[in-house]
Amino acid sequence: MARCGFVAIVGRPNVGKSTLLNQLLGQKISITSHKPQTTRHRILGIKTDGETQCVYVDTPGLHLGGKSAINRYMNRTAGGALLDVDAVVFVVEALRWTEEDESVARRLDTVDAPVILAVNKVDTVTDKERLLPFLQEVSSHGSFAEVIPISASSGSNVEVLELVAEKLLPDGVHLFSDDQITDRSERFIAAELVREKLMRTLRQELPYSVAVEIENFSTENEIVHIDAIIWVERKGHKGIIIGKGGAMLKEIGKQARLDMQRTFGQQVFLRLWVKVKAGWSDDERTLKSLGYSDDS
Repeated sequence: MARCGFVAIVGRPNVGKSTLLNQLLGQKISITSHKPQTTRHRILGIKTDGETQCVYVDTPGLHLGGKSAINRYMNRTAGGALLDVDAVVFVVEALRWTEEDESVARRLDTVDAPVILAVNKVDTVTDKERLLPFLQEVSSHGSFAEVIPISASSGSNVEVLELVAEKLLPDGVHLFSDDQITDRSERFIAAELVREKLMRTLRQELPYSVAVEIENFSTENEIVHIDAIIWVERKGHKGIIIGKGGAMLKEIGKQARLDMQRTFGQQVFLRLWVKVKAGWSDDERTLKSLGYSDDS
């Protein structure tokens, strides 16, 4: 009997939701970095294994504070992913329970779907004797179908999580072709890969308010040509990204291009520009023009 259903992956920012999705799929779909709120959009990761098709929904981190339009958009996107799913994976960090985790837990109290609590980053716990008391303590914060310790980065116990999630899926025909792995276009993925390299390369120097817009995505003579604009809110931010003599922008472009070639399986010619658009992250109209819309 064929099975198919949706599993939302939720949690506060920076607990490893996107790393988990990539591990489940066996390839990179969602970008990752150590900077909180790296994921800004809802991304479907589709895994088909024989008769079972599990559609994982990666979401932005549900967070407190953040009054700008882009913060509101991310919270709406994450909250919206909880509607009409068959199961939820609530990701938290081992030995760390925060006010934002509690806020997510209270939100999940209103969700009809069963919730699996995935305690991530257990590989970073040096004193393993502290882990069991923590698992017992966090299990009291909600009504969880299972509590599973995992390491999304190494893949430890992720297969167990996957099997538990699959058992919660309903019978039904597959909604996507068996070879499809995401609902997002190559154009979207290209923009996300540039943004990932920005966040990873510049880390603390990079302002949160940076966006990437693809102006051209075309193929000529089996080479993918991509033109992308990096939008920042201040002139000073532009200088940080470009770097001395353009060295920083060149390095970011090199890393993004190599990752695109691995992802697309083709040679890529990438050109980047950095432009200033003041206040873009708190302007609803500008956000929609950059792809941050509730129906995207």
